[in-house]
Amino acid sequence: MARRTRADATTRLERARRDRARRTRRRPVRAAARLVARGCGRFARVARQAISASVTTVGPPGRAVTPGRAAHVGAAGRSGTAARRWQRVVRQGPGFPVLFVATLMVLIVAMLGVEQVTGHSLLPDRFIAGLRPPPKKFPVLPASRPVGIASAPIGLDAPVHDVGIAADGSIGVPDADRAQEAGWYDQGPTPGQYGPAVIVGHVDTRTGPAVFHELKELRSGDRVEVRRADHSVAIFEVDEVRRYAKARLPVDEVYGDFSRPGLRLITCGGAWVGGETGYADNVVVYASLVKARTT
Repeated sequence: MARRTRADATTRLERARRDRARRTRRRPVRAAARLVARGCGRFARVARQAISASVTTVGPPGRAVTPGRAAHVGAAGRSGTAARRWQRVVRQGPGFPVLFVATLMVLIVAMLGVEQVTGHSLLPDRFIAGLRPPPKKFPVLPASRPVGIASAPIGLDAPVHDVGIAADGSIGVPDADRAQEAGWYDQGPTPGQYGPAVIVGHVDTRTGPAVFHELKELRSGDRVEVRRADHSVAIFEVDEVRRYAKARLPVDEVYGDFSRPGLRLITCGGAWVGGETGYADNVVVYASLVKARTT
């Protein structure tokens, strides 16, 4: 009987230890839950204040109200303590601009979620630059230098050779005697790797059009094919064509997107200003890799 009593006592002690350990483990969870609840309550109060502040300039139907008279607006009017409380809310509330921005951000996030699920674009690309995730599926190719470039819509079909960095620190361009060839910037990704592969070319020469003379005529959805040394062809689809003043070329946009394999075709454009500048602008084609094939 004594043995059974000692065993029962041991069992009760073990159960008590387990209960204490369980309560200890639950404490951080409960504390976090209380913190979240307080945060949600605070957020709800701020939201209510924002809504209140945003409607203080709107009175009953057919009656315009100025901000200075906001405390006196209502179906039955406000006065005394209630008026002072209302004025405090108006002064302390974040106001309509904050509410508008918060609502806009919620809508953008919701639309991005819908786009990722359905695959349909709902927002303009430039409106949310850097926010939209890359497409769900796209090929990624191993490194292989480009040897040729073609685009049927503009009648382009030309060899590609390597170019490096010019003496002034910019990307080099093909020599004048190779104006009918394009130059791949060999310090960047090869076409098909992650990041923007950059291919440059002349727009014209003293004797006539050069390799990229018709580059500005490319449109969104046109295809550009780049032949590679490993006998594969990287097929890109044009996203957009833009023109920038040479002094204002957006370096991050042109060279900084490593979210997926891309292509940048660059030539001159705009007005001829002469001197070392030549043409005043750069024409830049932005394109994304959509498929690949072997030759």
